Amino acid sequence: MEWRDEGIILGARKHGETSVILEVMTRAHGRHLGLVRGGRSRKQQPLLQAGNRVDLIWRARLDEHLGTFQAEPLELNAARLFDSAVAVYGLQTLAAHLRLLPERDPHAGLYEMLGLMIEHIDDPEMAGELVVRFELLVLDELGFGLDLTQCAATGARSDLAYVSPKTGRAVSRAAGAPWSGKMLALPAFLLGNSGPRADRAAIEDAFRLTGFFFSRHVYEPRGMDAPDARAGFLAALRKRRPNEPHSTGEHAA
Repeated sequence: MEWRDEGIILGARKHGETSVILEVMTRAHGRHLGLVRGGRSRKQQPLLQAGNRVDLIWRARLDEHLGTFQAEPLELNAARLFDSAVAVYGLQTLAAHLRLLPERDPHAGLYEMLGLMIEHIDDPEMAGELVVRFELLVLDELGFGLDLTQCAATGARSDLAYVSPKTGRAVSRAAGAPWSGKMLALPAFLLGNSGPRADRAAIEDAFRLTGFFFSRHVYEPRGMDAPDARAGFLAALRKRRPNEPHSTGEHAA
């Protein structure tokens, strides 16, 4: 068995004295693992770092085997990203979300968005919006996507301000007002509205929104906790944007 594909490295772990097991998100073969012989050498180590984009050849005797990777560089992003705590925690968060999906199950949309994330995740002004949009896409790929297109109660497509925690559907400000204390806030930037970049309060509300549905539909049923990296990412964002006002969602789920 053999295939060739493009991939973004999610991580690597030691195997034996000289090799590593490489974890990548590929364009056509999903999240995939493989053995890189000699992966701990001085020549290979800089290449096999999270965030790097590589050209891969995978070989195995049978499809269900771990197989081996041969990796060649396409974009070496790791050195730039490792200088930013926002980027490091962000990459770890993205990798944790991708591990919720079945291994070797292709998700072309997630791969394309991951590539966009790699370009901008070290920018604290953009990283929060990008990661929360990635989380919405992961929820959708898992079958728990939110419907933010129109009000669940009235069908209105304007002035959407809440999300129902029961249905995951948007609710307009007027229709949701009587139950506002029980609703989840819907930041305007998630609706694709043009305007200023999301402020810290909106980012906190957005992560509380996605965190709620990850907990309900993914973590609790699987007996898991939210990844520690996600809390680290939010803390790093707050540290890089210290002068913006806090919101009630500071301890976002």
